[in-house]
Amino acid sequence: MHERLGVAVAILSSAVGGAAAVATRYLIATADPFTLAAVRFGGGVVCLLPIALALRVRWPAGRDRLLVAGLGLVFFAVFFVFYNLALAFTTVARGTLALSTLPLMTMLVGALLGIEALSTRKTIGVAVAMLGVAAALASGLGTTLPGAWRGDLIMTGATFCMALYNVWSRPFIARSSALGFLTAGMLAGAAALVLISGLSGDLARVSAFTLSQWAAALYLAAGGGALAFFLWVWALQHASPTRVANTMTVNPIVAGLLAAGLLGEPMTLNLVVGLIAVFAGVWIATTEGPASR
Repeated sequence: MHERLGVAVAILSSAVGGAAAVATRYLIATADPFTLAAVRFGGGVVCLLPIALALRVRWPAGRDRLLVAGLGLVFFAVFFVFYNLALAFTTVARGTLALSTLPLMTMLVGALLGIEALSTRKTIGVAVAMLGVAAALASGLGTTLPGAWRGDLIMTGATFCMALYNVWSRPFIARSSALGFLTAGMLAGAAALVLISGLSGDLARVSAFTLSQWAAALYLAAGGGALAFFLWVWALQHASPTRVANTMTVNPIVAGLLAAGLLGEPMTLNLVVGLIAVFAGVWIATTEGPASR
């Protein structure tokens, strides 16, 4: 029951994150990747920190403080700078499809580190989802933005950072709390991003945002920064890393549909077919019987 609830919460997190990809693509011509990440997670910390303090959550203690800060830097700073950079080269639908390689990365990293054993059903589910992603990306090469392969490649490589975050997070969450772990890690990543963006002078460009750009920035902070990752960390506390990661394949569905409606990006047949395969993979990997579990 807890496992399936964790997967359901992860699906909601991935949907919120898909909308954040559209906001990122909308703003990427206005601010550099460091500044957009600083806006997203600096704003996320502003949303989460008062709640965490008011609820008196358990914070990471002792040596965990440094390790959680390191995870926060790897994920909220390094990963999302590359995430933003990738969306400067490719469309939202393709970029988020490339991000859907996360289940494979998480499964492999978890197995290599001895954190999560593979089962036949989980392997089949991830493989089906990944085949859908690969087919959608490969069949659309001739009809996408020039040089979009660069964004796809950057996004695929960046998912390794998120895979590490997924498989290493659970013990730290257990020793503190979901909200305490998330806020501490995000604070470390956001501090580095704000410092770099401030020193480069690009952070000042935020003051020139239009009303619609501010609306997108506010969604990045409150939705894509605070809500999406609180749900993600909560899901990691209650479900296995691979099952949680497999829900990332929902991200391109929401992102592609919103990008088609709001940004005028194409939603082609090959993307739709790929997304159907993605849904099938999620179902297979998250519906093992009692004997299998």
